[in-house]
Parts: sequence; structure tokens; C-alpha cells
Amino acid sequence: MNLSVYTKEFGYNFRLAYPIILAMLGHTVVGVIDNIMVGQIGPTELAAASLANSFVFIAISIGVGFSTAITPLIAASDTSGNITEGRKVFMNGLLLCTCLGLGLFGILYFMKPLLDFMKQPEEVTLMAKPFLDVVALSLIPLVIFQAFKQFADGKSQTKYSMYATIIANVVNVAINYVLIYGVWFFPEMGMMGAAYGTLVSRIAMLIYMYFALNQLQDFKPFLSKISFKEIDKAICSKISKLGGPSSMQSLFEVGLFTGAVWLSGMIGTSAQAANQIALSMASMTFMFASGLGVAAMIRVGNQRGVQDYVKLRVVALSIILMTILLYTVFAIFFVIFHNYIPLFFLDAADAKNALLNQEVIEMAGKLLMIAAIFQISDGIQVTVLGSLRGLQDVNIPTIITFISYWIIGFPVAIYLGLYTSLGAEGIWYGLLAGLTAAAIFSYLRFNYMTRKLIHSQQAQA
Repeated sequence: MNLSVYTKEFGYNFRLAYPIILAMLGHTVVGVIDNIMVGQIGPTELAAASLANSFVFIAISIGVGFSTAITPLIAASDTSGNITEGRKVFMNGLLLCTCLGLGLFGILYFMKPLLDFMKQPEEVTLMAKPFLDVVALSLIPLVIFQAFKQFADGKSQTKYSMYATIIANVVNVAINYVLIYGVWFFPEMGMMGAAYGTLVSRIAMLIYMYFALNQLQDFKPFLSKISFKEIDKAICSKISKLGGPSSMQSLFEVGLFTGAVWLSGMIGTSAQAANQIALSMASMTFMFASGLGVAAMIRVGNQRGVQDYVKLRVVALSIILMTILLYTVFAIFFVIFHNYIPLFFLDAADAKNALLNQEVIEMAGKLLMIAAIFQISDGIQVTVLGSLRGLQDVNIPTIITFISYWIIGFPVAIYLGLYTSLGAEGIWYGLLAGLTAAAIFSYLRFNYMTRKLIHSQQAQA
């Protein structure tokens, strides 16, 4: 096949993916805004927020990863026009996500004492604990929101989650501003103001999504007359069999980046703050690949529903190609502006923290140079995993992600970061190794699965 076979899919891919990308960017922008506004207070506060959020990011990866099981099941039922099956998937998926959100909050709340044993700077740990309590509570509305989002995505209605996250960011900025700095009659809460801003914004996001979908005629058969009688063990089991491995895939990757936060903290406050700056930027660009990965999951799920495996492969490869082109542009941007991006996160005119801030800015610039390279691998692996989820192939990819991140990536990060002079740069070389391995092995799995399906279908014809 020539290149035009894939490029002609770009337009549809973009129309489907851009609302998902903006919605996912909205999630990340909440954290980036918090980092920028907290960073203006001081590098110690930024490091504390980073430490607390590292725990929350792990929990979010589990909740979001699990909820993705809803999308390919809804996409398949939507293609076949099976409303009854789609309603069962949504109702039971919503129940499971609600229980998961409550469980994740409880786990984080009671795991908080672990902060004292992580060899982090004492002043950072003290600030991180109350921040963690509030942001962990925001997991409940966030994971419930994800059930609605993935359901809407499965029906190719991707713009409503985009609107929800825009609202969430407006709410977050407004609350951050008045609570961090004590504007008008509001108390000056410092970094804790950012925590409450995150909580309220995620509640607002869920409320909007619920009412927005309820106004749509196509969604009324799914959302009306919710009843516990519709709880179905078989459907819950089906969702869990897809969602469990999917959540582990997300956990293994986010866990690798969280490990980088902890390793950076063992090196020092400046390394941890620099890591958070570079990670914030890499997380923002990662959302483009995540959105394309969801688009791949939807389109592959649709083609799986009609059993057109040749078209399925073309669609998936077209999205992978889009990802490579886009992330090449991002890499060039990071290389050009790596010395300027960190200036947005710290107050360069802060005389009290001048030396520490300068050290953080220089270190963050070096990490952004490494991020320029590894985000290409990161983009490939996430879009390929999205395609595999659309195929409802999750078990082998879970093993692949575990090996890539924890057998290859993390040991490299530990050795180069803690036992060589590279320090924080060494940690990020470990991230690069893990993500590149995941991209290669995941693509080999996708290539094997799609060729097998095509050959099997052709043999039966």
C-alpha cells in the first residue's frame, strides 16, 4: 500500500481525536496550572506538590486505565446497534468506576504515612501530607467522570468531555487564585488553595458531564431509570477482564514516572523540582498521543465489530503515522526552547531562592532535551496500546509494559540516577529506555495480531 492509503484517514482521525486530546489536555493543564501557581510561592512548595501528586497520579492511572474498558465495548455495541448491550456496559461500568474511585481515595488516605519512609526532604514531606488528603478526595468525582467520558467516547461523541475539562480549568484557575493568594474575603491558603481548586474543579466537571449527556436524545435510552437491578455479574466480569489489565498497563507507565519523582527527591529538592517542570511539559504533549490512542481504540473497536480487519489495520497504522509526525514537531520545539520553558514555572526575580531557582532552571532544561527524544517513543507505544485495546487484546500487552518499564526502564533509571554523576539526567535516560522498549514490543504484538486476523479471515473466505 502507498502512503496515501494512510494519509487519507488523517482527516477523520483528527476530527475524532481533537476533542479527546483537548479533554485530556484539560486534565493535565489542571496539574500544570497548579505547578505554575505553586511554583511562584517557592521551589520547596513545588517539590511538595510534586511528591503528593506522584501518589495521586498512580491512582489516576489505575482509575483511567480501568475505565478505558468501557470504550471498546460500547464502540462494538454501537456499531451493531445493540442498545441493550450498550446500556448494560455503561450501567455496570459506572458502578465499577464509582467503587474504584472510593477505593482509591481510601487507599491513598491510609497510605499517607509512607511519605515518612521515602527519604524525601523533611520540609517537603510535611507540606505534602495535607495537600495529598484533599487531592486524593478529588479522585472520586474524577473516576466517576471517566465512566461517563469513556461511554461517550465509545459512541464517538467526544466533544462533551472536552467542554467539561474547559469548565474544570476555568474553575480551577479561579479558585486557585483566590485561595492561594487570599484575594477578597477568601483566606490565604498557599499551596493548599491549589488542592481545593483541583477538588472543586473535578466535581464541576462531573456535574456538567452528567447533565450534558442527559440532554442528548441518543443518550436517553442509556441514562434513564438507572436501577441496581441492572447490575450484572457477567458484564462486570467482562469489563473487569478488560479494565484490570488496561489499568495495570497505565499503572506500570505512570509508576515509572512516579518512581522518577521519588528518585529525584532522593537526589535533592532542586532535582525534584526540575523533574516536575520537565514532567509537566512531557505530560502535556503526552495527552496528544493519549487522545490519538483513544481514537485508535474507538476506530479499531468499530472495525472489529464489523470484522473488517484490513481496514482495521489501515486505520491503526494511519494513527500511528500521525503520532510520529506530530511528536517530531514537539521534539523540535523542546530542543529549541528547552532553556526558556522552565522560566514559566519559577520566579526568576525571587532573591530569597535565587541560587536554588537557577539550579532548577538549568537542570530542567537538560531534562527537556531528553524528553524531546523519548516522547516520540511514548507517543508510539500509547497509540499502539490503544489499537490493541480496540482489539480487546490486553493480557500480553500488560506483560510487555511491565517488562519494558520495570525490568528495563526503572533499573536503568536507578543505576544512572543514583550511582553515576548523571543524577536527574540519568533517571530520564531510564525513562527513555523503558518507553522505547514498550514502543517496539507493543508494535510487534500489534503487527502479529492484525496479520493473524487478516490471514485467518482470508483462509475462511
